[in-house]
Amino acid sequence: MPSSTRRANAALLMLAVSTFSYVTVEVLPIGLLTVMADDLGRSRSEVGLLVTGYAVVVVLASIPLVRLTHHLPRRLVLGSTLGVMAAATAVATVAPTYEVLFGARLFTGLSQALFWAIAPPIATSLFPPHVRGRVVARLAIGTALAPVLGIPLGTWLGEQAGWRVPFAVMTALGLAACVGIACLLPAVEVRNGASGRGSEPDVRRYAVLVVASAIGVTGFLTFNTYVTPFLLDITGFSSEALGPMLLASGAGGMVGTLIAGRVLDRYPWGSVVVPFAVLAGALGGLYAVGEWQVPTVLLIALLGMAFSAMAVAAQSRTLQVAPGSTDMASAGTSSAFNVGIAAGAFVGGALIDGAGVRSVALVGALLAAAAALVMLGEPVLARRRVRVAECGHDRPGQQVCEEAA
Repeated sequence: MPSSTRRANAALLMLAVSTFSYVTVEVLPIGLLTVMADDLGRSRSEVGLLVTGYAVVVVLASIPLVRLTHHLPRRLVLGSTLGVMAAATAVATVAPTYEVLFGARLFTGLSQALFWAIAPPIATSLFPPHVRGRVVARLAIGTALAPVLGIPLGTWLGEQAGWRVPFAVMTALGLAACVGIACLLPAVEVRNGASGRGSEPDVRRYAVLVVASAIGVTGFLTFNTYVTPFLLDITGFSSEALGPMLLASGAGGMVGTLIAGRVLDRYPWGSVVVPFAVLAGALGGLYAVGEWQVPTVLLIALLGMAFSAMAVAAQSRTLQVAPGSTDMASAGTSSAFNVGIAAGAFVGGALIDGAGVRSVALVGALLAAAAALVMLGEPVLARRRVRVAECGHDRPGQQVCEEAA
């Protein structure tokens, strides 16, 4: 294997470690909710704001930060982003008060807002364009491993030794990723290469993808934010069974990532549509047979598989149809996902207080189905655009052509 290929693979590994670190750090307070609340003398809802506020920062900051750093060297920007994450997590580890911890989390969210916008284009710039989808899937392995390893192990460690210990571990991991990126990432400017722009730029396809992603993620999070009360109250699982159930979801996510990686480059549009449809089916199934434990386990695993596959496919599709720079397009998609995360938590909370726990599965299914329908409409929009473009030329019969379009 040539040294350049080995270096590219090593850099991709460090990027995957970075995605693992970010997802784990973002969600860890949920697993440590009770431990952190007791230690800090705060309510559980206030500790929950550590995750909600984080997501809001990502939504608001992604596009402005990409614009602000667009002309800076990518290796410098990415390394600095990871450095901020490590430093902010270190501050969170030793935070003496809730306010200091909250502020540190906001800085981590700022770094993540920029990271998710620039990491996929940087990763794909290391390899030939025809394997772009496969590279995105390999990058997402870190994201898929976080629910399987990072969050469960971090939660267990926090319960045994205090919540600050897993945060210290993530500080060290983030610092290692920062050093690894600084040493391994070539000084290549993404915006000057093929990966700096969409391979098939199309503003309509991109807009459809962003809208579908926001709706679909809202549907998934409407259910998944409240999966614990669903499993306890509807399915009848004991609290001891929650760990294995969430592990089943994480394992499904890993499978979904690996499957998506094998088909993304051949079926970029279908790789987005199918997971949305599967999400809708799995959530509908949970609403219908949620009282039965065995079907519920299978559907939870299927749900994790579909969501992970959709997330990978949406990112890969973003890099394909990006109408401008892939950095800006990735920032837009990242914002859409985080809008869905926040909206899903809000919708699910309103449903639980009103219609009851079981309704989160039904509403989630309807939203996922709506996302699938939006994506199914993409070819119609794209065909109309092509026909209008063809009719824009000054030639005989132009008026007839415009009417046909």
